[in-house]
Amino acid sequence: MNTIQHINSPYKNTKKWFWLLSVIYPAISLPAIYFHYETNNALWLFYPFFITYFLTPILDTLIGEDSNNPPLEIIPKLEKEKYYRLLTFLTIPIHYIVFLVSASYAAMQPLNWWEFLLVASSAGLASGLAINTGHELGHKKSRLERNLAKIVLAVPAYGHFTIEHNRGHHSLVSTPQDAASAKMGENIYAFACREMPDSFKNAIKIENKRLNRLNKSFWTKDNQILQSMGLTLILQGGLIVLFGALMIPFLLIHNLFAWWQLTSANYVEHYGLLRKKSSNGRYEHCKPHHSWNSNFLLSNLHLFHLQRHSDHHAHPTRRYQALRSYDGLPSLPNGYLGCYILAYIPWAWFYVMDKRLLNLKHINGDFSKINIHPKKKDSLVAKYS
Repeated sequence: MNTIQHINSPYKNTKKWFWLLSVIYPAISLPAIYFHYETNNALWLFYPFFITYFLTPILDTLIGEDSNNPPLEIIPKLEKEKYYRLLTFLTIPIHYIVFLVSASYAAMQPLNWWEFLLVASSAGLASGLAINTGHELGHKKSRLERNLAKIVLAVPAYGHFTIEHNRGHHSLVSTPQDAASAKMGENIYAFACREMPDSFKNAIKIENKRLNRLNKSFWTKDNQILQSMGLTLILQGGLIVLFGALMIPFLLIHNLFAWWQLTSANYVEHYGLLRKKSSNGRYEHCKPHHSWNSNFLLSNLHLFHLQRHSDHHAHPTRRYQALRSYDGLPSLPNGYLGCYILAYIPWAWFYVMDKRLLNLKHINGDFSKINIHPKKKDSLVAKYS
């Protein structure tokens, strides 16, 4: 147990060593591959999905929420501890190992079509976590961490993420203009068809604008999107050269499934929440109640505290170990992984979340305070009024 002294009493940092779960969890596909190889039992290939979508949500419910909240006065010291930064660094090679082992296994083993699909999609599941690692690193001020974000985002071929997320999403979050903020009444599948291409296009616009200010072409080595995408080309193109055309469907499945993990997170994080717009056309500063929060302990330990999303948007550069919770926040009914399953069944998501949204204290049934799908507004007002 780690103890840090502060003004009133020692702060007991009970989660310090449990953050190793965020390093171990991205390797979730490796046991499945190992036991499938040893036993030739295809059921082992379901292991990553069982842990992610079944066991973790259940354990979140049983273990419950996390009340550990670092006091403000100790945050500067907590953020300087190198141990936490080291964990994010250690996770990067794990993402590469899992990806390369999975690709090699899919290429070299006599798998039937659905075993191949499970290996590729479980690799994508792990690489979705690479976007989460890139998210943590990409928000930091140090050049090292920002460069490491580009390196890890090369695995899921999502090198544009940091550009759009930091300078696009964080500026427009919880507004109708944000590609990564879901509207009330918008199901996750419609959201994905909007969010994925729009985020990519927005990233290109943002980076191109930056390069224009520097009098540089988009096709320069200084283009931060192309830097990560270039590494993706080497990594994934190399697999095609090495293993042949079989890698093309593997990479398509892997990449799409990794991107789907991010889209799932984006969908649940800001569903229906709206920032006020002033008479001058500007939106109010992003506040903690403009994000859905989740304090469920286990899934937070799997995801470098991503689920304390309210504090993250209020303090984007704050490191994961120092993220705090607040009273009265919009709160999800489970950890992200449990909420993904709920979102994949749109009628169930709407049944649970629309009432929760309307009952938030700062909304109190007022549809003018909700980011609502324009085409669904009349039917939703009629339904809930």
